[in-house]
Amino acid sequence: MDLALSPAQQLLQQSARTLLPRRCPPERVQALALDARGFDAELWKEIATLGWPGLLIAPQQGGSGGTVGDVVVLAEELGHACVPSPFIGSAVIATTALSAAGGRRAASLLPRLALGERICALAALEESGRLDPDAMGLRVEAPGRLTGRKLFVADAHAATDVIVLGGGAAGPTAVLLPMDRNGIEAHPLESMTGDKLFELSFRDVETRPDDVLGEPGAGFTLLAPAYRLGALARSAEMVGAAQRVLDLCLAHARVRRQGGRPIGGYQAVQHACADMFRDVESARWLVWESAWKLEAARPDAPAAVAAAKVYAADAALRVARRGHQVMGAIGYCEEHPLHLLHKRILAGSLDAGDATLHLDAVARSIGLS
Repeated sequence: MDLALSPAQQLLQQSARTLLPRRCPPERVQALALDARGFDAELWKEIATLGWPGLLIAPQQGGSGGTVGDVVVLAEELGHACVPSPFIGSAVIATTALSAAGGRRAASLLPRLALGERICALAALEESGRLDPDAMGLRVEAPGRLTGRKLFVADAHAATDVIVLGGGAAGPTAVLLPMDRNGIEAHPLESMTGDKLFELSFRDVETRPDDVLGEPGAGFTLLAPAYRLGALARSAEMVGAAQRVLDLCLAHARVRRQGGRPIGGYQAVQHACADMFRDVESARWLVWESAWKLEAARPDAPAAVAAAKVYAADAALRVARRGHQVMGAIGYCEEHPLHLLHKRILAGSLDAGDATLHLDAVARSIGLS
């Protein structure tokens, strides 16, 4: 198992480290949390010129044909800079589902997603908040009419298209709808993190046979691998955010003086920083091992991703909490980026499946019901 970055991944990492801190410093992240759009449209265009939205799209469809490892590299850098963007939702989860679905509609959309001209949202969750076939109350039939609602739809206000997962006569069915189709409305929900989440309501929305992704009844089977890759990307993003917290704390411990010397000279602070380093590195290598297993199509890859998601969330949250202890009062101020990173980690721990969902997956993999 070779987890070293390839030359192309090193170049991708360096490009992200050069661009993101310059174009999206902490004060810009803070402003975007209060902005109605939630992310920088101009930065998204700049990211698109680098080919990042098309990272997982095949070259013949306008993408760069990247790998799971490429996604992990980029997601970690996005987390380190705390950049709000639709990258994971649109360029990872939706793109993976559309590529697997095939068909004329998906094939025509992928090149425009690769260019960043269109953004695809995902509408799967309902009142329970569970990513589970049994939790799908919205009925989806094509041809038919769609009436009901979906919750916690990220970036619905900026999306041009949406993948809707609901129950059907044949089982869970996914349809691809343009956001401007009659009867679709997005209503903002309050979010502690500043992420733009929406309730998506459907009022007698027409669904056509060519809207169906894959086959009727196979919607959850189609989306499960896409959400699995999204969970891995969120894990990498949390690792990047936790690394940034550690970087901030180490810099602070070197210059903040108490009792006549830097606080980094005190053993209690040293132990806290050592614990943070351990959590970041262990989560990072668990994420990379999972990425390797996914790329190798190993049978234990789904369980590995689930374990990485749970562990990365716990480890990153421990780092954020210890970070507040090391930083002291300044870490609670809006002017300091620590609270932004903490909130991003907390949001990432819930996105693409929470701890309960992924622990269930791990339990099933070892024969526990």
